[in-house]
Amino acid sequence: MTATRKPLTRADLAPLARAATGPHRTLTAVTRLRGGSRKGVYRLTLDDGTTVVAYVWSAAEDYWDAGPSDPFSQGTGLDLFTAGHDRLTAVGVRVPRLLYTDATHTRLPADAAIVEDLSGGSLEDLLHRDPQTAPAAMERLADLLATLHAVTGPRVGEAAPVEGALRSIEEAAAREPRIAAVREELTARVRELAAEVRPRARHTLIHGELGPDHVLLTPDGHPVLIDIEGLRHADVEQEHVFLRLRFGRHYDALRVPGLDEHRLRLYRLAMHLGLVAGPLRLLDGDFPDPAPMRAIAEHNLQQTLTLLRSAS
Repeated sequence: MTATRKPLTRADLAPLARAATGPHRTLTAVTRLRGGSRKGVYRLTLDDGTTVVAYVWSAAEDYWDAGPSDPFSQGTGLDLFTAGHDRLTAVGVRVPRLLYTDATHTRLPADAAIVEDLSGGSLEDLLHRDPQTAPAAMERLADLLATLHAVTGPRVGEAAPVEGALRSIEEAAAREPRIAAVREELTARVRELAAEVRPRARHTLIHGELGPDHVLLTPDGHPVLIDIEGLRHADVEQEHVFLRLRFGRHYDALRVPGLDEHRLRLYRLAMHLGLVAGPLRLLDGDFPDPAPMRAIAEHNLQQTLTLLRSAS
């Protein structure tokens, strides 16, 4: 972090920990966990050896410049987190147990939540560390996704993915000459793909940004979803293009029949465009680990150009 974005300390988080866990337990150590760009995620160690996790939503923890509202993008905030937590719990999808929330800003000058600390690691780590155990974990994740995607609701608006993709083209073109050079062709291709999509009356409950790093494991190997603020009703194809990208060769375990090929093509291009524009916009600021973001933007730029070439 830069000098203006210092991680929270034990002294900062002690009042929150005391309110969440009681006055007879003392916070002894704080570790900021990697990966957060919209909220701070901290492991809190207490004097009895137990740990919990704190989520903190504040301007100092959010590296995304507040741009125009995009109904196709991932949201953030305590309200979205608690709404997503309650909905997933109600439909039988495992998430970390919610232990405490605080929107008063009296214990910390930010919205915050305390959740259980899962000790089984992430699915991403398991896929790298123990490929023999991974198939069973992927089968359990497929069952969890079947439960999630069985929940349907009203459509979010057919224009949302198109608006998001067109905005991504404009944002990426302003920062990347290779996108600027094919801006008109990309815009035409998005509109062409959108014209092939027929309306739906109802949509599926999706996570929206589900990679193996957003799946934690219980000690007995069952999956638990995190980063749930983007939970919403949308096309299931949107979930699947992201799953395919993030799970790579493991995606076959999550594949389902009957997906709409027209929607898959539109969402695939929209996703790659968003993963060019988003990281480039993030790099306009002071994100502390820029190299992976540049790599994400470059990979998805190449995928975008490949999809455009294959359509011509």
